[in-house]
Amino acid sequence: MLDFLQELAPFAVPLAALFGLLTGSFLNVVIYRVPVMMERGWTAFAKEHLGLVLTAEERQPFNLIKPDSRCPKCHAPVKPWQNIPVVSYLLLGGKCGSCKTPISKRYPLVELLTGVLFAVVAWQYGWTVVALGGVVLTAMLIALTFIDADTQYLPDQLTLPLVWLGLLFNLNGAFVPLTSAVLGAVCGYMSLWLLCYIYKLLTGKIGMGGGDFKLLAALGAWLGVGVLPVLVFMAALIGVVAALVMRVAKGQQFAFGPSLAMAGWLIFIANDKITAAVKWWLGASGF
Repeated sequence: MLDFLQELAPFAVPLAALFGLLTGSFLNVVIYRVPVMMERGWTAFAKEHLGLVLTAEERQPFNLIKPDSRCPKCHAPVKPWQNIPVVSYLLLGGKCGSCKTPISKRYPLVELLTGVLFAVVAWQYGWTVVALGGVVLTAMLIALTFIDADTQYLPDQLTLPLVWLGLLFNLNGAFVPLTSAVLGAVCGYMSLWLLCYIYKLLTGKIGMGGGDFKLLAALGAWLGVGVLPVLVFMAALIGVVAALVMRVAKGQQFAFGPSLAMAGWLIFIANDKITAAVKWWLGASGF
């Protein structure tokens, strides 16, 4: 079995791209359904404590498996051949096979994005354990990025497992020593929590959601404590640029999670180069 897997090593990049396309199809389900699952859970909890009866629709199971995927307008079920990543979208002409309602372009774009990013991970780290961890991290960050951009939620169902997976990933120092991973998780969470707490004391307002604390803790668990200052700086820079490009109106909330996710992924891919650049800058600046 190990010999067979080793024979596949030269095909790591195309295999990762193919696996990414398939994973991207599933991520589309996660991105849409997890926020709905959260809201349904809150509704059920509230009605239970208020003594209210759930509606028939609210009693129906809704998770990542049920109900089956269907067109939101005509409710026609999605057939297996219509679930082939990217290809099905092209064959259908970007429309529902039954009612011809346009299908969002984001579905094939998420699939393509996942395929490309998985391929980059494989290209950078080859047929290794680090690459395997990298595709898991990449998939989770893609889901969190789009969920936060859509809803400004960073679900515990994704951020907390990402913390534990990062610690397990580095249990034997796969990417950073375990000590660095543990300190990264703790310092990642506490740094943003403390910043938000001070901001609330000074202004009386909440400047950031708890999901951002957990996401930075997760990135700290995967990448180590040493990159946290660079990660936060990069995330802030990405956020500012994105806000300027999007021309965010004054007072409009802007999700920070996608910026953290992008910065974390870039550091994972270009870790050695970023570490070298930081050391050069510290030396050049006299620190």
